[in-house]
Amino acid sequence: MGIYLKMTDSITQVKEVTASEAPIDLLLQADPSIKKVEGYLRQSKCFIATLKNQVVGACIVKPVSENTHELMNISVAPEYQKIGIGRKLLQYVIISTRKAKVKRLEVGTGTFGYQLAFYQREGFRVDTVEKNFFLDNYEEPIYEDGIQLQDMLRLVLKLEEN
Repeated sequence: MGIYLKMTDSITQVKEVTASEAPIDLLLQADPSIKKVEGYLRQSKCFIATLKNQVVGACIVKPVSENTHELMNISVAPEYQKIGIGRKLLQYVIISTRKAKVKRLEVGTGTFGYQLAFYQREGFRVDTVEKNFFLDNYEEPIYEDGIQLQDMLRLVLKLEEN
């Protein structure tokens, strides 16, 4: 059973699904390596957002340890971006992870671009920089706004109640 989130004039449902139900094509928009997506999907939880019974967003969260989970992938179909679906999907994941008593949620992203601001708006803070991550871990170069991604920022959201 998922939760329902009111959008502009429609209802979006966010729920957890099995790995076999994960929308691979959608996930490949955020991570172009099918090998990597299939690798972390097997060990992770998958969440989807639906709008009018159509899958429009997906997110993968992988347990790293008892106290830390990593957001491996989050993607919204291009025609549904910038209307709050990604934000609601991420908020659902944060709530679910907090309820599971996990203390930290981590995510790796490029050093610039809208993704960085997206995570920071939800409270994530820069923790470390992994030099040459995108150069060393992807066969094909990845570009964002015409600039090749090289380093990865690791961001952390502390989930503990103060």
